[in-house]
Amino acid sequence: MNKTLTRSDNKMIGGVCAGIAEYFNLDPTLIRVAYVTLSIFSAGFPGLLLYILLLIIIPSKQ
Repeated sequence: MNKTLTRSDNKMIGGVCAGIAEYFNLDPTLIRVAYVTLSIFSAGFPGLLLYILLLIIIPSKQ
């Protein structure tokens, strides 16, 4: 079976974190907490820019 990375229907904002969690068979809450933690502790909050970029790049589930 060919797995593809897509945005999830389990959305908080855009479905990016949940889509990544589904791709790696993880709990979406773990990915969301890790994303927020890395965004807060990185200099200049580049996590927001990364999220917007991923929202544009990762296709939605059809």
